[in-house]
Amino acid sequence: MLYLYFPEDKSQYIPALISFTIFLVICILTFLWFIKYSKKEELKTKDLEEQIRKERNNKPNSPL
Repeated sequence: MLYLYFPEDKSQYIPALISFTIFLVICILTFLWFIKYSKKEELKTKDLEEQIRKERNNKPNSPL
């Protein structure tokens, strides 16, 4: 009993190719969105760190 089906008519591959292409494009766009979002978050974090450093440097040191 064969578990794989390879059609003689190769036009039956077209719907699978279309579905695969759509899925691949969506995956690539999602990956690019993750990269873009990650860079935005990295910039926000760096700005916050810089702000915290400035606040720490501007406060006078209190004796312990």
